[in-house]
Amino acid sequence: MAKLRDLPEWTSAAVDGDYATGPGYPTAPELAKRVGVPEGKVIEFVMNSADSKFYPGTNGAFQRHVCVYVPAQYVAGTDAPVIVSADAYGMRYNLPTILDNMIYDRRLPVMVAVMIANGGSERSMEYDTVSDKYVQFVEEEVLPRAEKEANVKLSKNPEARMTLGGSSGGAVALTMAWFRPDLYHRVLTYSGTFVNLRNGPEAPLGAYEYIEHLFPNTPKKPLRLWIQVSENDNGAKTASEDRRNWVTANSRLAKILKDKGYPYQFVYTRGAGHTESKVIVNTLPQALEYVWQGYSPSVR
Repeated sequence: MAKLRDLPEWTSAAVDGDYATGPGYPTAPELAKRVGVPEGKVIEFVMNSADSKFYPGTNGAFQRHVCVYVPAQYVAGTDAPVIVSADAYGMRYNLPTILDNMIYDRRLPVMVAVMIANGGSERSMEYDTVSDKYVQFVEEEVLPRAEKEANVKLSKNPEARMTLGGSSGGAVALTMAWFRPDLYHRVLTYSGTFVNLRNGPEAPLGAYEYIEHLFPNTPKKPLRLWIQVSENDNGAKTASEDRRNWVTANSRLAKILKDKGYPYQFVYTRGAGHTESKVIVNTLPQALEYVWQGYSPSVR
């Protein structure tokens, strides 16, 4: 593992590199509602898998819940930057309030968040498969419905689009941007499952292919990444050769990002486990600020 610097309470968004933090994880102040800060709204809807050409339900039809956060400052008809999160990430970690506060403080652009629930028993198939199938599903089926239900217009500028997820949701967050950098340039992951969990003809080592072959053997893509792993994460005591050690996988990915010249932050959280809530509510505002650093509506 690379030498790690302590992550300060507020990290300058310009500072790339490898950091460590913990074992104390106070909840970030951005998660608390503030008097005088306009509150956005959250629109919820349900998608029936029977209507999907991508995931109709291998074990029978199911319902997928989607939540769309729309900030109070959004002007109808304008293109909005967007966060797309797997596992409906954000609703559990007060993302709407974080965005209310950070948009109001001009630390983030006026943006929408589309938080998509997983397919239940089909979650691993959706998230751990290294292909463009899930991102196609999001682009063709989820986002058009989100625009209609929430009366918003989502930007197509990849600089204005971010993916978010934890564990296997972190793997698919990277997969979405990897296969469609024309649509997503910003990636934020917690305890990303970049291990050999679900292999196939396109990825014999599953998401470990990002470490073994894809990043090392592919010209640099226009991605900006914030990745995290915990000291006691999944497989922390597993031999690295098995490619099932989350700590090793994320650490190796960070080294590759550094060697390839990607803008990235890697955060190692001491005394914590896999996608622990205390870590997320402590670091998510800083992570968002880092990932969105450099955004301008006119830059592509």
